[in-house]
Amino acid sequence: MAEPVLTAAALDAQLSRLLAAPHWYVGFSGGLDSTVLLHLVQRWCRQHPQAPSLSAIHINHGLQSDADDWQRHCEWLCRLLDIPLLCHRAEIARGPAGLEAAAREARYRLFAEQLGDGEVLLLAHHLDDQVETFFLRLLRGSGMQGLAAMPATRALGTGSLARPLLEMPRSRLEAYALAHGLTWVDDPSNIDTGMDRNYLRQEVLPLLARRWPGYRHTVARASSHLAGAAASLAQLLPAPATIRSTMGDPGLPAAALRFPLPAAAALTLRHWLLAGGLPAPDQVVLEEFLRQLREAGPTARPQLACGTFALQRHRDGVYLLPESGPPPVGELPLEPGELREAPGAGRVGLEQVAGEGLLLAPGERLRVSWRAGGERCRPRGRARGTSLKKLLQEADVPPWWRERVPLFYLEDELLAVGDLWLCESSRWSQAPRPGYSLWQPLWQRNISAAFD
Repeated sequence: MAEPVLTAAALDAQLSRLLAAPHWYVGFSGGLDSTVLLHLVQRWCRQHPQAPSLSAIHINHGLQSDADDWQRHCEWLCRLLDIPLLCHRAEIARGPAGLEAAAREARYRLFAEQLGDGEVLLLAHHLDDQVETFFLRLLRGSGMQGLAAMPATRALGTGSLARPLLEMPRSRLEAYALAHGLTWVDDPSNIDTGMDRNYLRQEVLPLLARRWPGYRHTVARASSHLAGAAASLAQLLPAPATIRSTMGDPGLPAAALRFPLPAAAALTLRHWLLAGGLPAPDQVVLEEFLRQLREAGPTARPQLACGTFALQRHRDGVYLLPESGPPPVGELPLEPGELREAPGAGRVGLEQVAGEGLLLAPGERLRVSWRAGGERCRPRGRARGTSLKKLLQEADVPPWWRERVPLFYLEDELLAVGDLWLCESSRWSQAPRPGYSLWQPLWQRNISAAFD
């Protein structure tokens, strides 16, 4: 039986639920799937005057030699359809999970940054994508939440993400594109069977289709059952409330993961990660982390490292580590009024203030460095100075931050330890003096935005 012709009306149920959003965006790569979605949504909006305003977002990953040509194609098609296009270039650093995972993380980070309060991002994932995701996660040994595959909607940044084509096979999208004379770009990496998804798509799933032609719908149905079961379990075993370290890292109480049954602890951690928009780790890695957490002594610091994030125990909590590479090294010169990137630590700067601050004459600047050992500070209001090591321990600064705290120096005098302490100095003043202005050191930590 021939598949029904795809029309904009097929999106009625999905898009009607999103009419309250102030703006819609379509994630537009220029490929077949996103081209069809953009064309369909544009037609739907024309037929429904109450629809929100519509824009497209293109993420240029720069991973292919034709990446800039693809962006130009997207710009051309959006001009043709009279749809505003926002283009972003992703900065991608290969992580432990590989280049594809790093590109996905960068893409979703840019999407989240673009969305305003209540705005919706529409993505073109379809039924074939859903089935492929199910099998890939099954082969990785994912748990119930992972096998539920991609949700039709979820939170993203301060807005949300929706997948209105999730129940449609790709063949219907192809037929629509051909019927409307649409043009699209083809990513040559899609034929590389060295990549798991491509191997599954080109070698394995065609065999299933010959034996069980309706396998896509039955797999999607099974995935939906698992999603329902996972939701019921989440109600019975809800995610614990998020706590914060002294530096602001989000985390959860370690006691919440010390269930007699390891499976319950694993579900609790998965639910907490899901609440922050983070993927669940592989089962083997997760079980090993939970075992270490149960058996480790009070001073041990078990760590769970995933491709896009890491967790570590500190005292009575398990915290999400900051989004950073290795601890910073070297020095940074810092001009008054400047805000500089400090890789591994966040951003540092000097902000002019009207009240109490650091006296600086024109032309003076600070230097920022990090712990090398032996530093001392007498915090303002204290009678005696002490080692920086002792101060950090007293303040319960987590170990992963102790080598990342910026130290603000004027020549060889330590004036401030991050935003934690101001060290006693004649340069601190309640009011400006002739020839000087007042400045306050700034430290914006690169804490994960999850759970904000």
